[in-house]
Amino acid sequence: MALFEALVVAHVVTGTVGLAAFWGPIVTRKGAANHRKWGKTACCGFLGAGSLAIAMALLSLYGPEQRHPEVTDRALYEGLFGWMMLYLGTLTIGFVDYGLAVVRHSRDRRALRRLRYQAVIAAVVITGAWCGIYGFTVGHPLMMLVAFIGIVAMIIQQVYIWRASDPPRGTYIGEHFRALIGMGISAYTAFMSVGLIRLVPDQVFNPAIWAGPSVIGVSLILYFTIRAKRAGTPKVSGVRPHPQ
Repeated sequence: MALFEALVVAHVVTGTVGLAAFWGPIVTRKGAANHRKWGKTACCGFLGAGSLAIAMALLSLYGPEQRHPEVTDRALYEGLFGWMMLYLGTLTIGFVDYGLAVVRHSRDRRALRRLRYQAVIAAVVITGAWCGIYGFTVGHPLMMLVAFIGIVAMIIQQVYIWRASDPPRGTYIGEHFRALIGMGISAYTAFMSVGLIRLVPDQVFNPAIWAGPSVIGVSLILYFTIRAKRAGTPKVSGVRPHPQ
């Protein structure tokens, strides 16, 4: 139990750093020094929190002691605090890895086809698929929903990575943005699984609470995607035809 509690404390510390710094890159000017500084801080915090979430999930599934005995539905507990947390931790790491990689290899998109990057994506898909399958067996739609969202995100990434023709210039920026917003969604969701059980244990299985980060995150993705497309659309108002 001491090991698990130590992991929880470390998870809270790293997660708090990531959750607080996450909003810095959103509100600061893109590409500026503050944007990069806040982004690196958030990524480091979420990488730590994601790794610790995986460790806690494995202890919840295979540890020698029963965690949170006040939760009587043990199958559902293993689903949310075991398999789903394992998946969300992997998903968080996957989003961080891809979000940074698309910028690092913005001029060589094919570098993302290397085994090192493909293995991370495969790990997300495998853990997500099992999370969805387990959620179906226990009748919990939330597990199926988050699994579906993460797997679709990985498919979108693979479309960008493996497309035959080079995408329009600057497309990697949208990939970078979408991945790091996804990082925030998965991290917020995983982080709530630790806090909710302590703050409001009677609401820990409430799907409306768990769905909150996804709703906010997807809304941010849609908002900034539409704004970016509008900014990139040439303005034709006031253009006069060339005289014949």
